[in-house]
Amino acid sequence: MRFSRNTQDWLSRGAFYFLVFLIVLGCVGPFAWQIITSIKPARELTTLPPLLPSQVTVEHYIRVFERPFGKYIMNSVIVASATTVFCLVVGSFAAYALGRLRMKGKMIILSMVLAVSMFPEIAIVSPLYIVMRNLRLLNTYPALILPYTTFAMPLTLWILTSFFREIPAELEEAAKIDGCSPLQAFWKVILPIAAPGMFTTAILVFIAAWNEFLFALTFTKTIQAQTIPVGIAMLPTMYHVPWGSIAAASVIVTIPLIILVLVFQRRIISGLTAGAVKG
Repeated sequence: MRFSRNTQDWLSRGAFYFLVFLIVLGCVGPFAWQIITSIKPARELTTLPPLLPSQVTVEHYIRVFERPFGKYIMNSVIVASATTVFCLVVGSFAAYALGRLRMKGKMIILSMVLAVSMFPEIAIVSPLYIVMRNLRLLNTYPALILPYTTFAMPLTLWILTSFFREIPAELEEAAKIDGCSPLQAFWKVILPIAAPGMFTTAILVFIAAWNEFLFALTFTKTIQAQTIPVGIAMLPTMYHVPWGSIAAASVIVTIPLIILVLVFQRRIISGLTAGAVKG
């Protein structure tokens, strides 16, 4: 059967939009389901239908904060923020050296850094646990910040190296002619120009540290250092799984990240795109 050209175009466009719809549904569907579950009455959590709640309730959100959930949030904020700052400070100097200075073996170093980022967490959690135990860092913030930094640093280096590499060398030379030292030229000239890359890196590292679960579960034992993913995992008891509270907690910790990405989406996309094109 042959179709006219207009029919073929219409079918192609329809298939494309249907595929896009399936992808969006697969991405957004689970989170939408969590939102619906979080506002359903407890008696409707295990029944289907109704798909939508017959009565909207906030009881699950109240129960979440009857626990020390605020402490989990504070721990995640501290760990993710410290990891981000540490990666930006150390990573910016390292990326500047790799992107701007003449040195042998830069690609080898970057390849090794990329290889490190591919290590599965489960493969190194045992030796890291022994190291943290010997350093007496278990159940502390550094026990999470140090491993998180190790895994976030490759991302930081790859993004920032691309930005620093594409900044015209004439700007740096002009700053030195005006009397700036290499460190002042880096601080006053290079770093502001690389701000989009720094901003993109900061958001991606913060989100990665915020969502990490395995290290947080292994290296922390009490609420003094446990982060949000561990806090949510601790909600079920031996005889009861509070699906409503789990859904409410998931929504609470996910919405700030969604708002952060939506507000700064242009900066994130421009940063990633610039790094990809210039790299």
